[in-house]
Amino acid sequence: MTATPTEPGTTPVTTWYLEMTAAAELRPAAAPASGAGVSVVRAEIPSAPFSRFLYTAVGGDVSWTDRLEWPPERWAAYLERPGCETWVAYERGTPAGYVELEAQDDGAVEIVYFGLLPDFRGRGIGGHLLSYGAARAWDLAARWPGREPTARVWVHTCSLDGPYALANYERRGFRVTRTTSSH
Repeated sequence: MTATPTEPGTTPVTTWYLEMTAAAELRPAAAPASGAGVSVVRAEIPSAPFSRFLYTAVGGDVSWTDRLEWPPERWAAYLERPGCETWVAYERGTPAGYVELEAQDDGAVEIVYFGLLPDFRGRGIGGHLLSYGAARAWDLAARWPGREPTARVWVHTCSLDGPYALANYERRGFRVTRTTSSH
C-alpha cells in the first residue's frame, strides 16, 4: 500500500506498482517456525472498528493517512462489498498484521493494504502473510460466486512504507510494472 505523506511536496516519494499475472509466479516464503504460533484467519464478519484498528496499528508509523477521516459508515460500506476480504495474522492470539484484498473488474485483485504491527516486524511473519494473502487473491473467486477467476494480482508500495516492503513483494514473485516519483 502506498503511504500518503502528511504534507505533500515536503518529502520526495517514489511509488512502485507491482503485479503477478499467474498463480504459478507466487514464490511463497517459509512459514514461521511451528513454535511461533502464527496463524492467518479471514475476518469474515465485516467490522469497521476492527479494520480501523488494523489500519492505524499497522500504518501509523509509515504515514498511512488516506482512511483516517473515514466515518464508521464509510468503513462498513467498503468492507461489505463483495470481493473485499481482510486476512489477519495472529501470533499466539495477538493480531500481528493483515492483508486486505479487493476484487476488481477483468479478474484483477488488488492487495490494497498489507503490513505488520511494529512489534511483529523482522520476525519472518511478513513474508508468510504476504504469501498467504497473494494465494488468497488467486483463489478469491472461489469464495465469491459470480466473480471472474483471478487473472492478475497487483499492489503498490512507496518509499514511505517499511524499508523491506519492495524487496518482500519482489521475493514473492511480484514484478515492478511502473514507477512514479513526486516531490
